[in-house]
Amino acid sequence: MSIVTVQLGQCGNQVGEELFDIMCRDAQDGQRRSYNAASTEKFFHQNTHGELEARAVLIDMEPKVINHSMTKAAKSGRWKYGDSSYFCQKQGSGNNWANGYCVHGSRHREVVEELVRREVERCDRLAGLMAMMSVAGGTGSGVGTYVTQCLRDVYPNSFILNHLTWPYGTGEVIVQNYNSLLTLAHLYQLSDAILVHENDTVHRICGQLLNIKHISFSDINRVIAHQLGSVLQPALTADSQGVYSRNPLGELVGALACHPEYKLLSVCTIPQMSSSSLAYSTFSWPALLKHLRQMLISNSKMEAGIDWQVSPPAGHFSGSERLRGHKGPGFNTSLANLLILRGKDVYSAETGAFHEPALYTSWLPPEEASHVWKSPVPFDKYEKSATLVSNSQALLKPLDNMVGKAWNMFASRAYVHQYVKFGMSEEDFLDSFTSLEQVISSYSQLG
Repeated sequence: MSIVTVQLGQCGNQVGEELFDIMCRDAQDGQRRSYNAASTEKFFHQNTHGELEARAVLIDMEPKVINHSMTKAAKSGRWKYGDSSYFCQKQGSGNNWANGYCVHGSRHREVVEELVRREVERCDRLAGLMAMMSVAGGTGSGVGTYVTQCLRDVYPNSFILNHLTWPYGTGEVIVQNYNSLLTLAHLYQLSDAILVHENDTVHRICGQLLNIKHISFSDINRVIAHQLGSVLQPALTADSQGVYSRNPLGELVGALACHPEYKLLSVCTIPQMSSSSLAYSTFSWPALLKHLRQMLISNSKMEAGIDWQVSPPAGHFSGSERLRGHKGPGFNTSLANLLILRGKDVYSAETGAFHEPALYTSWLPPEEASHVWKSPVPFDKYEKSATLVSNSQALLKPLDNMVGKAWNMFASRAYVHQYVKFGMSEEDFLDSFTSLEQVISSYSQLG
């Protein structure tokens, strides 16, 4: 089954290009036919010249990034974007969500819907749609939200996953908290699941784990693409009978977003290290899974920051009765987790520690909250690797901080007139605050 990706704005297009590149490189080993065929069908189709074309639509209000992404893909010699699978204009959205949503989005709806329709019709079987965007600027957030609304209207029964890049906490754009607030509040009504990468976390991975001295956005995009690829490449579920033919988005949503109030997904991957360090490293499944589990519990987000002092509460479990101890400060309670293991001896990996009831909220049985996918095929240079996609309290703090900063600005009406002039009202802001405060309350109560 195939995924149609919609790349929106500078960030969405740059991350999307890195993702397709890593997918194509990973699926070129001729000894893995069923895996490679499943990967290629999911993300590419062959044009009349036999070339691999990404199942993607590129959208930006300025042409520079799209031109660069298309040229870079073509120069790889492995794959390319379709010659007419993009839309751009000469004027951006000015880092203003309202300009992107109310002006550019509605103005160009028909042409964008037609581009997506053409990509969908090239799929034998549509698994779903994935929109990739940043929440800080105007095009990714505003146009991205409008396009997601169009996708939901046109494909009401299809799975829609939004991949969001969260801005640096220190600030990239003065109104990034407004843009983030409005994006998330609207997407919560439209998307089946929202997968988030935080720039601050990825930046630390680049510096502390990959030993990159001068970190660029290209470095950050490659790390995000690596983690996304480790989630989206083919894997086997317990009942797949060795066939890579499942619906990746459908099973991801079904496993993790089982309640409409909880749609925020975070990702962490282990190991992540520089090529020079990798040459002298060996990995065992018990060690990898021990570290990944503690990263989940303590919400460390990367191996170098694990807090080993945080532990699950003691409890006695008998039949359907579940008595739980108190979860101390810093404990990250999960609604649901998906563990994805790739590489050598993967079927010998013992994953029982991720099924423990103490990791989860009390109202969902652990057997329904914990899921494992496996593939014996190594991914992106690592002989063994483990990825955890988690619907947990991991994003509660950055979400709460963002809403708090946006409210402080709104209370003094800072920059509100810049949004009102493009068709928004103060009531639209208040509705968004109400929506996200409910989300914060729901995630706070998981513990």
